[in-house]
Amino acid sequence: MGIPKSAVEQLLKESEDHSCREAPEICVKVKAIANLPTLYGDYQAVAFWNNFDKKEHAAFVHGDIFEKEDVPVRLHSECLTGDAIGSLRCDCREQLVESLMRIGKMDRGIVLYLRQEGRGIGFVNKIKAYQLQDAGFDTVEANEKLGFRPDERDYDIAAHMLMSLHVKSVKLLTNNPDKLKDLQLHGINVVARIPVVMPPNQFDKFYLETKQKKLGHILDIEQRDDLAAYPHTGNSD
Repeated sequence: MGIPKSAVEQLLKESEDHSCREAPEICVKVKAIANLPTLYGDYQAVAFWNNFDKKEHAAFVHGDIFEKEDVPVRLHSECLTGDAIGSLRCDCREQLVESLMRIGKMDRGIVLYLRQEGRGIGFVNKIKAYQLQDAGFDTVEANEKLGFRPDERDYDIAAHMLMSLHVKSVKLLTNNPDKLKDLQLHGINVVARIPVVMPPNQFDKFYLETKQKKLGHILDIEQRDDLAAYPHTGNSD
């Protein structure tokens, strides 16, 4: 069972009537909801419109999340090379599949798929950053050499997506403390963090070590985390 039909109708009607007068600088609307059976369980695909970056972000919903608390949520940023092509330079695809599999076995949960390629710098700049990494720079140095911050992402739209779905509180599947802090800053009640640490390979080990050392990601890259472990809340970061 997913979002009940009555709730789906309410979400669509709310978005249709929503004028965005309260926060005109960023407006997020649910445009369509459809069933999506997957390799990882039964999901519903929720398509969003927004006036901020004009990108088509998505939520993949398992179970009934409407007006629910402690909903497991993965914020996943688009990674064409990893998600679609299976690049070994990052752990993006592994984290996406792991999150879909975990949530598919739970009573409910959401994977938000955000169109934020390359930590927000876009595909062309991401490949330019890879080119610099091939020359010896780490992922942070490469972004900075291109004139970007180490991470250009913002989770304002993600917060509005969760609010639009009437999610009351979340358990965030992440290794990145900035995601917890940013969601909380934008009004989302984050009650716990669920780690999604994947074993490194010979190509992404240095990348993961850099994220740990320079970006503060909470990683034990020598050992995969236990699915049953739900450690500290976001407030302790």
